[in-house]
Amino acid sequence: MKIHKIDHVGIIVNNLAEVKEFFNDFGLEVLGEGEVDGKWAERITGLAEVKATIVLLGMSDGQANLELVKFHTDLELSNIQQSPKTHIAFAVEDIETVVAKLKKKGAEIISEIQNYNNVYKLCFVQGPEGIILELAEKMR
Repeated sequence: MKIHKIDHVGIIVNNLAEVKEFFNDFGLEVLGEGEVDGKWAERITGLAEVKATIVLLGMSDGQANLELVKFHTDLELSNIQQSPKTHIAFAVEDIETVVAKLKKKGAEIISEIQNYNNVYKLCFVQGPEGIILELAEKMR
């Protein structure tokens, strides 16, 4: 089991265009953007009928990224009001061992380990004080 790095910090926002422009002006570059929805997104987030727009911003040195998430349905927004507005994503090795260790320590598994396009294994875990961790293992 190994943690390689903090990959990104995700922030839930209301006005995606305004926040994106703010961080762009601050000096972050847009690395990608797109829509997230469907069964896979529901499994990974633990939210029903999820639909979100995501913008990934980064620094030129590629060290860490910022993920902006805008949810689009009232149901999602009411669920999110009850939970933290951020998550920290870690690139890990041997995600199964990491998840098992966190379970033993009392962490709540929000979603079981999911395969994302045969590129990553992903899992969301809630730790103390509601802190959300996104765990990602690059598949070989």
